[in-house]
Amino acid sequence: MTTSFTLYHNPNCSKSRAVLALLNDRNVTLTVINYLNNPPDAAMLNQLLTLLTRTPRELMRTTEATYRQANIDHADVSHDELVAAMVEYPILIERPIVVKHCTKAGSKAIIGRPPENIEVLFT
Repeated sequence: MTTSFTLYHNPNCSKSRAVLALLNDRNVTLTVINYLNNPPDAAMLNQLLTLLTRTPRELMRTTEATYRQANIDHADVSHDELVAAMVEYPILIERPIVVKHCTKAGSKAIIGRPPENIEVLFT
């Protein structure tokens, strides 16, 4: 069984850095994506939403000024519009996101807030 991990990482975020350290301590095969410089596209965001079992708004940092500036802070904004906003403004994506890829069991994902949340990926 082959297992690897992907971390959607913001190096300026203390929680993201803590999750990176936890993953490095476990010596896992890890791909680190600085999502601010290399944002996921809509298809990848939808895949992450499925793995996380969250809605787009549940994956958004609604306290960011960009959230209000993007004019998406009202209830009638569609799923696709919210995903498009995260593609355009990746700062809106909650962080860090860890995806565990396992050839036998499939993929799982979790948001590392708090960083200890990722421990469920190892049980």
